[in-house]
Amino acid sequence: MRRILVVTVVHHPGDARIRHRQIESLLAAGWRVTYAAPFSDYGLTRPVGIPGLVPIEVPRASGRRRLTALKAARQLLRDQAPGHDVVLLHDAELLLAVRGLRDLPPVVWDVHEDTAAALEVRPWVPDTLRSPAAWGVRRLEHWAEDRMPLLLAEHEYAGRFRKEHPVVPNTTRVPIHPIPPGRRDDEGRQRVVYLGTLTAERGAHELIAVGRHLEAATSGDVRVHVIGQAHGEAVPALREAAREGVVVWHGFVPSDKALPMLDGALAGLSLLHDEANFRHSMPTKVIEYLAHGVPAISTPLPVPAELLRRTGAGVLVPFRDVSATVDAVLGLHRDPERAAELGRAGHRAAAEGYNWETVAPVFIAALEAAASPH
Repeated sequence: MRRILVVTVVHHPGDARIRHRQIESLLAAGWRVTYAAPFSDYGLTRPVGIPGLVPIEVPRASGRRRLTALKAARQLLRDQAPGHDVVLLHDAELLLAVRGLRDLPPVVWDVHEDTAAALEVRPWVPDTLRSPAAWGVRRLEHWAEDRMPLLLAEHEYAGRFRKEHPVVPNTTRVPIHPIPPGRRDDEGRQRVVYLGTLTAERGAHELIAVGRHLEAATSGDVRVHVIGQAHGEAVPALREAAREGVVVWHGFVPSDKALPMLDGALAGLSLLHDEANFRHSMPTKVIEYLAHGVPAISTPLPVPAELLRRTGAGVLVPFRDVSATVDAVLGLHRDPERAAELGRAGHRAAAEGYNWETVAPVFIAALEAAASPH
């Protein structure tokens, strides 16, 4: 029986990729999983009674407060890792925690994002340090590539590295028979959904404005539901919008409960800005919308734009264009046949190319190979 230590000090312990896809697949494959994550710092209690899963508490790395978490992670790795066949790291910061440690089992880094590009929009990084920090991250990536196997969350990340690495994309589980878009809720309203973390650069202010305009244009018949946590200036803005009733904010909802909340929605929004760290990624939310038969309304970032143009599964709107987004939603509201057509096209595309059930064996095989080096 394989044993794996999975570590994150940044991500929410209920992160869909980590907890609800990778760890669930590992448990289903018979692995024993030790999961180190910042449960209490996210206001959670450690899960109990899940066969094969042992949760461990670590501090959260957030903003400029990262040193305590890295020290704790380093001590955890020193103490716990030797009892496992492989270690799976989910944060670039954790590469610093493993440097210099000896007698560790094979360590694998799951590359979730372009961290260097992401520093350009992190408000806690001073302007004068952005370029040096990005340079340091690139050096750290090259150091990691020379010393451990990598998993890439996007095919587009391959250009940052010199070698070939397995790609484990952010796909999702695809329901067999999705509910057609536009189903009314218990209050008789249609829902437009946003699923995922929300920040200013992820379109928080545009999303709120869309909710306000839809509320007025439809006399409350169409309402925006936000499913996910917020950060930075998006937090007070969302609180105020929810208080006014122009959006319904559910906060963080675990993936296994959040995904069914998409069923029957009129549209799913992805209003990311044109930022460097978004340009080479597929927003997972877009795939999740399509999988549940929900038409996607997205800004024209290259990867989702190519998908929606190729499949006809949604509508592209200009960056930061609230009016165009509202018009796209109202178009689907007034034309249920078109909404259903887009929903069917999206579900078909997700089932054919973005189903986690076809990706999970690649993920498991990569960790088996890491645990059994030649």
